[in-house]
Amino acid sequence: MEGLETARFSALVVVGLLVLFYGGTFLISARIGKKEENADGYMTAGNNIGFGISAASMTATWIWASSMYASATSGYTYGISGPIHYGLWGALMILFIYPFGKRIRQVAPKAHTLAEVMYARHGRSSQLMLAGSNIVGSLISLMSNFIAGGVLISMLSPFTFTQGVFAVAAGVLLYTLWSGFRASVLTDFVQVVAMLGAVAVIVPVIFFAAGFPAAFETGAERLTPEQGDFFSSTAFMEQGAPYIAAVLAYAIGNQTIAQRLFAVRQDLIKPTFVTATVGYGAMVIGVGMLGVLALYLGYEPTGGDVNNIIPGMAAEYLPPVLLALFFIMIVGALSSTADSDLAALSSIMMADVYGQNVAGKEKANPRTMLLVGRITMVLATATAVAFASLQLNILDLLVFVGALWGALVFPVLASFYWDKVSGKAFTTSVLAALAVFLPVRFSWIPVDGAFGIVVDVLAVLGVGVVLGLMVFGFFGVRAAKVVGVAAVLVSAPFAVGSLHEYATLSGSLVAYSVSTVVCWAMSVRRREGFDFSLIARRTGDFDQGPKAAEAPAPPDAPDAPEPAGTTHP
Repeated sequence: MEGLETARFSALVVVGLLVLFYGGTFLISARIGKKEENADGYMTAGNNIGFGISAASMTATWIWASSMYASATSGYTYGISGPIHYGLWGALMILFIYPFGKRIRQVAPKAHTLAEVMYARHGRSSQLMLAGSNIVGSLISLMSNFIAGGVLISMLSPFTFTQGVFAVAAGVLLYTLWSGFRASVLTDFVQVVAMLGAVAVIVPVIFFAAGFPAAFETGAERLTPEQGDFFSSTAFMEQGAPYIAAVLAYAIGNQTIAQRLFAVRQDLIKPTFVTATVGYGAMVIGVGMLGVLALYLGYEPTGGDVNNIIPGMAAEYLPPVLLALFFIMIVGALSSTADSDLAALSSIMMADVYGQNVAGKEKANPRTMLLVGRITMVLATATAVAFASLQLNILDLLVFVGALWGALVFPVLASFYWDKVSGKAFTTSVLAALAVFLPVRFSWIPVDGAFGIVVDVLAVLGVGVVLGLMVFGFFGVRAAKVVGVAAVLVSAPFAVGSLHEYATLSGSLVAYSVSTVVCWAMSVRRREGFDFSLIARRTGDFDQGPKAAEAPAPPDAPDAPEPAGTTHP
């Protein structure tokens, strides 16, 4: 690409920028380090983080380099509506977290992971299922951020992609290892301020350097009719709709989000997530418009790889000083999410694997937990570095993980509101949903004829489930039922017979519908209820001794009938 060679930094400059960024974050992390580290503080920072830090951390975690790259890819692929579909729905999903989050914190005020709560609610199988899905999801997220870092460094310096991946991985591990989640949230505050400031300067500069607004007039002929249509049905069906479903699943199933939910002060949940909604939407949509600009310019990404759009555009149109600022912005974005993934993985291994399944809640040693957490971070980093060499498409990874988590959304949420849901119903519904999702998503079975109609019907039910759950969080079960049924009736005439042609969307919706139907069918006639007050007694701090002994959770079935006279919400 012309112009790229002259815009590249020397090896010394890139090393200097990386040392400046990671050295600064390490110093911040070192200042909050404790000689006698606390296992609970390492996982959730004492469940008492204030508004400013928590809102910035939530924003920084949701804004990652992969989301910037994927938003630009969406703009480059689908036109001007692409970044809107990516950024707007992602922002709204942050907003949809908070009503559910308030309920989750109400029943489990001192928990560390959602999987830990599922153990208290159902037993070991549902806990390990949720923990396992988060391990896979966080490793994929970590890998995609390392890919973004490797692409950036390889394009703007003499270093190779692999060397860039190693540099980013080492830098993130350096400042996260010793203070865990506390280091993640504190450095997030600095990173998000820098990112928002950089976007406000960099995006307009690139636009005007590329000839805006004339470029949008002269380049319109390069667009297909669908790319030029703001209300493109292709963009909605292939990008918008799958992302609505995927991001709702991210919001409910992702441990990086849950960890911040458990860490923020309980009365600050709403303002934290509302603020993060606005910050995420503004930044991601703004950066995604660079992909739209590239489309109008007829820009060809280096090597034909759409992951190269943002760094390539920056290298071509930014002066050296702003290019350095751009470099720091992307490194900050990917680091803020990578450290969250490391903190999430360590908390899962500490609380769910060692704390409850190896040592047991009453016998868990906080010092051993810290060692487990730190070893987890090292191993996770090494694993993500190894898989980053595959250089998979980031947008595909994000949508796939979100769709995979769609199988968990209804069983998880129902477990916090409905006392009839059992561990058996949870596990069976998730496995059934995965068994249907995978063949549909990857077209393992031809979807022509009768099977295609079955997929369409299930997907239409999934539309009702997704919209019903969104409404339920804010307006309750009655409004959710009305909206869900209406969504099914309205979409069925248009969707049945054609929806199966969109494998990504139909696979995600099928995961929602199957898990919901199976979980409901196995729970609705159940007579025994669950006492939600037991969850708070079965979860809590590990550093304060065997607190859970007063209400031990059976290893596989804590849903046993409660004593006579027990009241249920």
